[in-house]
Amino acid sequence: MPGIVIRIASERDAELIADLSHKTFYDSYAIYNTKKNMEKFLNEQFTRQKLIEEVSQPWHIFFLAYLVNEPVGYVKVREGEIPLALVNRPCMEIARIYSVQHMIGKGVGSTLMQTSIDVALQKRKKVLWLGVWEKNQRAIDFYSKWGFEKFGEHNFLLGDELQTDWLMKKEL
Repeated sequence: MPGIVIRIASERDAELIADLSHKTFYDSYAIYNTKKNMEKFLNEQFTRQKLIEEVSQPWHIFFLAYLVNEPVGYVKVREGEIPLALVNRPCMEIARIYSVQHMIGKGVGSTLMQTSIDVALQKRKKVLWLGVWEKNQRAIDFYSKWGFEKFGEHNFLLGDELQTDWLMKKEL
């Protein structure tokens, strides 16, 4: 969609990112998980304070997507922990990529994905990778369209439920 503007986030955006993170995560997963597990995850593992603190960590880079003056999505990319299958490969992780519900399918995710690829290439990375819940078919289809392929799995604890994430990578 024309008019989507991406800008790098700063520490001044930490509260906005925390609030967007909570809202987009809840909107994406509440219908698939119990209320108890969602509340436990959001109140213990994915707290507003933890999200605010992430923004100041130098190995995290956040980009915000805007349509006019409305924040409509964000992406968090990072360098750091690498799955064993990618050790010794220069890579970057898309740790989170979300669009607000009413903007899904309108180009926010694609614009954020292209931004992530551009950043990885600027940093001379050879692989971009991410984790996605195995039951999130819409996201898996989106990543596949961008050339990501499954290369492994890992566990993700949502509240009291252990879930499986697919690890997907794109060669750059």
